[in-house]
Amino acid sequence: MSSDSVSTSAELSPELRVKPKAAAKKVQRDSDKEEPQLLPNEMVQDMAQDITYFCPFIGALRGTVTVTNYRLFFKCIDREPAFVLDLPLGVVSRVEKIGNASRDVSYGLVCKDMRNLRFAHKQLEDTLRKSIFEVLMKFAFPVSNGLPIFAYEYGQVFPENGWKVYDAVSEYKRQGIPNESWRITKVNDHYEVCDTYPSTLAVPVNIPDEELKRVAAFRAKGRIPVLSWIHPESQATVTRCSQPMVGVNGKRSKEDEKYLQAIMDANAQSHKLFIFDARPSVNAAANKMKGGGYESEDAYQNAELVFLDIHNIHRIGHGDKNHTDADRSPVFIQFIDCVWQLTRQVRNECC
Repeated sequence: MSSDSVSTSAELSPELRVKPKAAAKKVQRDSDKEEPQLLPNEMVQDMAQDITYFCPFIGALRGTVTVTNYRLFFKCIDREPAFVLDLPLGVVSRVEKIGNASRDVSYGLVCKDMRNLRFAHKQLEDTLRKSIFEVLMKFAFPVSNGLPIFAYEYGQVFPENGWKVYDAVSEYKRQGIPNESWRITKVNDHYEVCDTYPSTLAVPVNIPDEELKRVAAFRAKGRIPVLSWIHPESQATVTRCSQPMVGVNGKRSKEDEKYLQAIMDANAQSHKLFIFDARPSVNAAANKMKGGGYESEDAYQNAELVFLDIHNIHRIGHGDKNHTDADRSPVFIQFIDCVWQLTRQVRNECC
């Protein structure tokens, strides 16, 4: 999304504008709860009174914070109806201390759903704040602190086996696989071919499993080209894989070359195979020194290699953590928070 595509409420149509009173009303969720309704094996770890939560819509709210091994529960009873914030700790990305010189000391919770939640209380209660802060640090990041994840502590038996909610074979059948060009293979059933791939894969029909293993030996971490998406009518496909291990000597693999040709042949309307390499060409060339590299158009007939020139691709998903609060748009953050609250309210009203 470009900066030009973000609009303030003044630029929105009347139907989409969120009025302050309406926004305040949206956050009055779960207000009928007197105390957190604990789940099985959920235990209160700490509690603090006279805590201020800085709501982006209502403003400063004073109430009680309860921290369990699963959630942070804040309730302000000075309002009618009471205001409640019920936050699973698993959504917390970072816990930060804020300020030491002012009368109030505070800490912030940076969440994975783009919310920044800030709490504060008087400096005289620094010991109490430290206790809450340490409990949050401990249970928001259980693995780092040698604790079990709450999902395993919860232990409730559900009517449906979650491990079977997604069935790869059924999903492939929904997409029309297998067909005359693609088949389903269990060559990776025990994750021996590639430990970062699923056990069920879709591959060209004329490539046997033994050849797949030889192709895997030529691809970084064994990530062979596998079907990710297929057009229901044209049969055009998107396949994903890792870089070939060509090295500085320009090694070739006849099995790998045959495999890519089979992918192109699977679509009778196609006469060229486009290979998109997300890296800059300089980075891809440098990887040859490590045994990797990229596909040569001389080795792969009817193929065209295109570099997408995405720098530091492995850090794209971590870019937000390098931004300070000043770098983030408060309007956008509040908009995301508002959308989240609306979805919560609609879901609660429908239940």
